[in-house]
Amino acid sequence: MAQETARESVPQAAPQAAQATTAANPDAEHIVEALLSFIAQPAASDEEFNALALRIFARQVQHNLPYQRFCQLRGKTPRLVKSWREIPAVPIDAFKEFTLSCVPPEACERVFMTSGTTRGEVKGRHHHPGLAVWDASMQRHFNQQFMAGDTRLRMGILFPTEELMFNSSLAHYLALAVRCFGTPDSAYYLDQDGLRTEALIEALTDAQRTGKPFALLGASYSFVHLLDALQARQLSFALPAGSRILDTGGFKGQSREIPIQAFYEQLSAAFGVDRRQCINMYGMTELSTQFYDAGNHTLPSVKLGPHWIRSRVLDPLTGQELARGERGILAHTDLANFNSVTTILTEDVGMATEDGFVLLGRAQGAQAKGCSLAVEDFLRAARA
Repeated sequence: MAQETARESVPQAAPQAAQATTAANPDAEHIVEALLSFIAQPAASDEEFNALALRIFARQVQHNLPYQRFCQLRGKTPRLVKSWREIPAVPIDAFKEFTLSCVPPEACERVFMTSGTTRGEVKGRHHHPGLAVWDASMQRHFNQQFMAGDTRLRMGILFPTEELMFNSSLAHYLALAVRCFGTPDSAYYLDQDGLRTEALIEALTDAQRTGKPFALLGASYSFVHLLDALQARQLSFALPAGSRILDTGGFKGQSREIPIQAFYEQLSAAFGVDRRQCINMYGMTELSTQFYDAGNHTLPSVKLGPHWIRSRVLDPLTGQELARGERGILAHTDLANFNSVTTILTEDVGMATEDGFVLLGRAQGAQAKGCSLAVEDFLRAARA
């Protein structure tokens, strides 16, 4: 499988630039402290979430100029907005057109970039002054939803290392998973030369022999290549109890798709892992927080987020929130997005449930048109 291996040059924060940013934006450090404390809480009330969301919104309107113009055009200023639900949602394509950041790009520690689905496509960029909040968000929710009480697991990663894909949020996510939750014998099994099939087969055989749980994590399409390789060798495994699988990304832009039901059936059969332990992570470069389901025994599975992110299902033409059970476009308010914009309008169709949402695919027809109009509104306002 061809992989993007070029490391894009990312400006590092010079001391004077960082000092200038702090001087011009003295609340930044306090926002980070407040967020780290908020994430560390076991839960949060609606009032607590709303108060912090409005505080971050006010800061973003003040320091993020393209967003400021958009909010002014919509008549949504910090003085008038009283609820996080009223915060204007930015369509994700805006990350391709503008630098959505409260600090200068040169003061950012990392810039994550979207992968794109076609060669030459303009990539979205998400600027991060530091990664403390991003990392805390990932670790806290990953520990709750994937580790399920285990301190460490032997991990096999089906994705390139962070050194090979420095601008990939998924590469950083998986590097954190290994560093914070993996055992010393955890390893990467996909590099610039492709899938390291024989080495992975050896690791899976060893896990089966020793009876120690094994976790496979990676991009959904990497698993397709692995399943094909195992089928060609007529191999399957019965991994020990406690083993689990995490896939993410789906098959967008790939040459071959597998129906989701068949995908999880094949994963379960190939590795001897119950479908309740085949977990899908839903995330995106434009967010700093991820969603997980509780396995894929039944489909579509319900995606769950932590207490620092809230989701709504919107009519893309009117922007109105839809009732539970109605199909619309997903919008997420992620407080960990403190430097860019807290609220983004995706191009994913979903339906709200009692405790989360189900993902139903990409916007098509009228829904896609509504997303395009939202992009046009943002571009017109930000360029005015």
